[in-house]
Amino acid sequence: MNRYQWECRTSLISHMNSQEIFLHHLAQTSPHPLAIEVSHAEGTYIFDKNGKQYYDLISGIAVTNIGHRHPKVVAAIKEQLDKYMHVMAYGEFIQTPQNQLALELAGLLPKSLNCSYFVNSGAEAIEGALKLAKRVTGRTEVISCHKSYHGSTHGALSVSGNETKKYRFRPLLPDVRFIHFNRLADVELISEKTAAVLVEPIQGDAGVRIATREFLEALRNKCNQTGTQLIFDEIQTGIGRTGKMFAFEHYEVVPDILTLAKALGGGMPIGAFISSYEKMNLFTHAPMLGHITTFGGHPVNCAAALANLRAIEEENMLASVEEKGYHLEKAIGHSAIKEIRRKGLMFAIEFEHAELVQKIVQACLKRGIITFWFLSCPESFRLAPPINISMEDIETAGRLIRESIEEACQ
Repeated sequence: MNRYQWECRTSLISHMNSQEIFLHHLAQTSPHPLAIEVSHAEGTYIFDKNGKQYYDLISGIAVTNIGHRHPKVVAAIKEQLDKYMHVMAYGEFIQTPQNQLALELAGLLPKSLNCSYFVNSGAEAIEGALKLAKRVTGRTEVISCHKSYHGSTHGALSVSGNETKKYRFRPLLPDVRFIHFNRLADVELISEKTAAVLVEPIQGDAGVRIATREFLEALRNKCNQTGTQLIFDEIQTGIGRTGKMFAFEHYEVVPDILTLAKALGGGMPIGAFISSYEKMNLFTHAPMLGHITTFGGHPVNCAAALANLRAIEEENMLASVEEKGYHLEKAIGHSAIKEIRRKGLMFAIEFEHAELVQKIVQACLKRGIITFWFLSCPESFRLAPPINISMEDIETAGRLIRESIEEACQ
């Protein structure tokens, strides 16, 4: 590039505003992004460049479960930054943040889930879990659920139960079958050919569909009978969202492999798939480097995740999640609501049709309330506020949502 071209390019960029750059130089995921220009965020709130305050009632889609920039997480990040950042691909060097996080998770989980593999996202955690199940069993068939969502990479998309999101990206993984969530008769489709059954204890993108105890127990029993690996996707439900650190604790059904991401890092990007040491050790041979990642287990992100988990425990955040969810549900109450599906502070609020939901989301945004919709359940909108949101903010936000529903229904 010569000097003239450089000056022309610089001049062009200088005349573009932030929204133009966002829309034309960053790949978009939908025709209608919310497009809030963020200045800063703190606790339950996000502030735009004009100083407007928004209640973040989706926690960045179930990510900032203890609010934005929790002091303990920020302090842990700063402390680790002063020591080192990336030093080596995952699995070669001994790094204190990885060790401490793995030990913390092992202490929180059942003994059969004592070995963690840290990756960068939820989709990567699913990919690793699927590979592990195939390696453990020597089988290829994977069973997932209709209306499930497990990520957008090829493997994760293959086991997601929404054909609208999949058909333009085929061919995907072979040997994938789908059963109906909570349908006990479908459990009989699991056989000695099945490597893994993948299920969300609460289907997130399907609109907060809550598993019955009978369904998860039946899956567990059938997997035991057939030697199949039971994988729980707790990418949305994990780290306190439902009032337990992990949603499977409500059911007392333990998976063979657990996947986490989203809220694990306290706002930093990290995922994990977790199983027993014996199973995880299979990745070390035949072939060696059976699974590998360059940035997985990044020390700064592991330090943040550890501080995040400890903050939840030290501040006893889980104790009030169900109570806060109940109060928010009552505060929102409106006759136009067809159904509220909720566990802890994980909500789907259903209406007559998707067009009304879009109006409500926009009316909420105007009042400084960030909500969002579901890909696979457009007639509902989601709420997932920080689990340490104050009761005062619950009452205020609930009133504003109710006013937004009223406006949208007129």
